[in-house]
Amino acid sequence: MADSIIELRKVDPVTVMTLSAGKANVLDATLLDAITRTIDQVIADGARVLVVTGDGASFSGGLALPTLIDQDRAAVRALMSSLRVAMQRVLEAPIPVIAGINGNAIAGGCVLALMCDVRLMIEHTERGTPRIGLNEAQLGLGLPPVVLEAARAKLPVDSHVPVMLEGLLFEPAAALAMKLVDEVVPGDQFEARVLERGEALATMAPLAYAQIKRALVRPIVEAIERTDTLETDPWLDTWFSPEGQRRMRAAVARITKK
Repeated sequence: MADSIIELRKVDPVTVMTLSAGKANVLDATLLDAITRTIDQVIADGARVLVVTGDGASFSGGLALPTLIDQDRAAVRALMSSLRVAMQRVLEAPIPVIAGINGNAIAGGCVLALMCDVRLMIEHTERGTPRIGLNEAQLGLGLPPVVLEAARAKLPVDSHVPVMLEGLLFEPAAALAMKLVDEVVPGDQFEARVLERGEALATMAPLAYAQIKRALVRPIVEAIERTDTLETDPWLDTWFSPEGQRRMRAAVARITKK
């Protein structure tokens, strides 16, 4: 057990990191910091392959809007710093990282999946058909630099408008077409297929994989650093804009009614 809200288990040769924070595994400062610590622990322990997944029928529902909506600019800036650190830990991990998308992956949950090298999505859960996407634009928000640059690099140009500018959410088949995910797996085969993919990646030469991955992600990291300087305050402006606040508060009202 790495943290009370993250479970680590070994299914040799794969290490499985399960988000178990409840409430759709929303990303607050506590969970983001736990992700950062757990990635550091996994690497220090010499893991060959990491699977990131969620408990129950949710991967992650994104940022914890109900607790964030009334925070001031400094607090939201601090949370975004924690988001960037955690997401870059996943992105830059020198081992194969697989997203086992076991349910909804909304906004920040989609970001977490995008930071992984390989993304497998469950086709159906007991709660229905899951969705994935960056719906920030639907909430009147821009995309923070760590999200923007990772999505720009990892998604084909044809996906940029529907995924980023329109902020649409996609069911598994559509997500596959958008290249948000690499594979869609029936529910009864999901865990076995994720582990099978991990076992295959564990056969890669570790130093070679790490060197190639480091070179591949370096331009993304450099772009995040450049864009962070230019776009963090404009992004915060969208958060505190009247339109952003109106849309987010409407979303919070819908969430709290459930």
